[in-house]
Amino acid sequence: MIINPREVAGCELIGTTIKVVKSSNKDLIGVEGKVVDETKNTLTIEKKNKEKKLIKDQIVFEMKYKNQRFQIDGKILVARPEDRLKLKLK
Repeated sequence: MIINPREVAGCELIGTTIKVVKSSNKDLIGVEGKVVDETKNTLTIEKKNKEKKLIKDQIVFEMKYKNQRFQIDGKILVARPEDRLKLKLK
């Protein structure tokens, strides 16, 4: 099954489990949790009843979508969640 990257970038992230695989802040690498909130610039994840805010343009994260794992550069997601559906990826 081939999945269009635009489809992944436009999907709802809240409720998805993500794992940070690259970051300009080395302390964030390996941080994993369920996305509980999203703003234009941040993702809030929850793990063990604690919330952590991640700045989108500072991370590359891994997520599972339609039974496939993807790495997504947070820089392409810097937009209000409702506006991401309109993004045109190159």
